[in-house]
Amino acid sequence: MIYDRILIRYGEISTKGKNRSKFVEKLRRNIKHMLADFPAARIESDRDRMFILLNGENSDEIGERLKKIFGIQSFSPAIKSEKDIEAMKAAAIGLFKRLYSEGQTFKITTKRADKMFELDTNEINHLFGGHLLKNIPGLTVDVRNPDINLQIEIRTEAAYISAETIHGAGGLPAGSSGKAMLMLSGGIDSPVAGYFSMKRGLELEAVHFHSPPFTSERARQKVVDLAKKLAETHGQIVLHIVPFTEIQQLIHKQVPENYTMTSTRRLMLKITDELRKQREGLAIVTGESLGQVASQTLESMYAINEVTNTPVLRPLITMDKTEIIEMSRQIGTHDISILPYEDCCTVFVPSAPKTKPRREKLQHYESFIDFDPLIAKAISETETITVKPGYDRDVQPEHDLF
Repeated sequence: MIYDRILIRYGEISTKGKNRSKFVEKLRRNIKHMLADFPAARIESDRDRMFILLNGENSDEIGERLKKIFGIQSFSPAIKSEKDIEAMKAAAIGLFKRLYSEGQTFKITTKRADKMFELDTNEINHLFGGHLLKNIPGLTVDVRNPDINLQIEIRTEAAYISAETIHGAGGLPAGSSGKAMLMLSGGIDSPVAGYFSMKRGLELEAVHFHSPPFTSERARQKVVDLAKKLAETHGQIVLHIVPFTEIQQLIHKQVPENYTMTSTRRLMLKITDELRKQREGLAIVTGESLGQVASQTLESMYAINEVTNTPVLRPLITMDKTEIIEMSRQIGTHDISILPYEDCCTVFVPSAPKTKPRREKLQHYESFIDFDPLIAKAISETETITVKPGYDRDVQPEHDLF
């Protein structure tokens, strides 16, 4: 016997009261995007639970996708049975024989949401435990640390039998908290910042600054690959690739060297904010961690933030580098981020960047340059693509999807 469905538990969504249905619908849409290449699978949802009807699709492959989707607290591949004792016994035996190896231990865990069912929780545990012991030679009970925990859930419409509870990513469904722009470099930090932001329900569009010929096509592809990883949480992510060579060269020609890094960040933030307006975003996300580098001191952030009134979210602000690196490994971006293809933030690094830049000096240096036409040109020449997860190899122009 094989699983015929996957039972999804909501976690934090369950606390949303009257707004719960909106979060459930957003999660359903995200799951649908993620499972688009499993055409037979169907999604059913209500206020309390969501089911994926497998219809012959591979439960293990679908489970790997579900692990990465925000809004899912846990899930269990399951078998649906009529609320008939003999039918439930047959389903339990069939599932157990599929999973059991000689010498393993087990226990039964029952949840009886339907209080009108003929047996109570303890009676179900004893009945099914005895049935398994009678029919599976060598099987023994271990209620504290079993090899197999057979779970029986009695609900109003049916009984559900499973043997696994797989942890999900938790958090809120991506897109349920609004849209923000992620400043995505090719480094370790910004993809992790993007991951944490999506976990709190943000829909992200990524913005990357590309400075050919100083940055290579491989550096550009590296960022596309990072975006693919982030897209694994809800199926796709829009990536804006901004040509930045002309602006960056002008900064390094006109601004004193120790202020070029801060001025560069200010211009990047300005452009990102203009793209945010066009895309109807509400915030900007960066991978900054306080004190990690010269441009991430509190004084630098104060000077950089001057160019916008838009909220700038910094999910990594209190994390140290070791923590960020570990998280990048967990989400699968680390090995891409450390590829030796430099982005425009690293190829123009001054030898002694100012760690405590002054706003009035930046204003003075930048006053000699009319950046507005260059900003408008960079935005007009920005390439926008919709990136899908790595297991779906298509990278399509945005207009092809809408």
